[in-house]
Amino acid sequence: MAEGAPKIRIDKWLWHARFFKTRSLAAKPVSAGHVRLNGTKTLKPAQNVAPGDVLTFAQAKVIRVVRVEAIGTRRGPAPEAQGLYFDLTERQEKIPANPKFEGKGRPDKKARRALDLTRKQDTL
Repeated sequence: MAEGAPKIRIDKWLWHARFFKTRSLAAKPVSAGHVRLNGTKTLKPAQNVAPGDVLTFAQAKVIRVVRVEAIGTRRGPAPEAQGLYFDLTERQEKIPANPKFEGKGRPDKKARRALDLTRKQDTL
């Protein structure tokens, strides 16, 4: 029996590379068909990946495209996990945060006290 390149299950590799916190969380998007292996949709978490394969999947609000560089033997620390893949995802600009509260709406406790003090002085 000739052995080719080493392979590993796709859900296990996603877990080793720290894209998902647990293996069952890694298997869910694969089973739902939200992960592409070399451009084709994969529906089985037991699908094997090897070095050189390209994975496309959603993580939070970002579509990640990664090339498998190595097969991990364990789920180690983050620097070790980052050596398992090369990120092909385009860098996106950060979306600005929501604007801060501008003083409109209901006053807080400090503002209410200030209003009460001004009202008391007006009545005197």
